[in-house]
Amino acid sequence: MDDEAFEQFDCLACANCCKTISPVVTQTDVKRIGKHLRIKETEVIEQYLNVDHEGDYVMNQQPCPFLGSDNYCSIYEARPKACREYPLTQNQGFNQRPALHARNTITCPVVFHVVKELKKEL
Repeated sequence: MDDEAFEQFDCLACANCCKTISPVVTQTDVKRIGKHLRIKETEVIEQYLNVDHEGDYVMNQQPCPFLGSDNYCSIYEARPKACREYPLTQNQGFNQRPALHARNTITCPVVFHVVKELKKEL
C-alpha cells in the first residue's frame, strides 16, 4: 500500500508536511545540519530552532526555514531524522500508532491513502 501511495502522490507537489509540521530535531540532527551549512551547532540552534513544551528542539517557523519555493529542501541530505522517516508508513509497527496516523491523514495524502486502504481490508 505504501509503494502504491507513493506512486500516486508526488511529495514535491505537496510538501504539506514541511509547511505545517515542525519536526523534533535531535542533537545528532543539529550536528549534521551545522556541518552541512558550515556553521556552529550553536548557530543552528539560535537561527533555526526553538524548544517546545516537551523540551525538544523544533523548527522555529512554519513553513520550515529550509523549504524552498519549489518545495525542495535546501538541506535534504542533512535533514532531521524525523523528516527522513516521515510519513512513517514504511516503519515497522505502523498499526501500533493509530492516533498518530489519524492526525497525519490530515497533513499527508500518502498516509490518508494507506489508512483508507487498510480500512477496506478490515
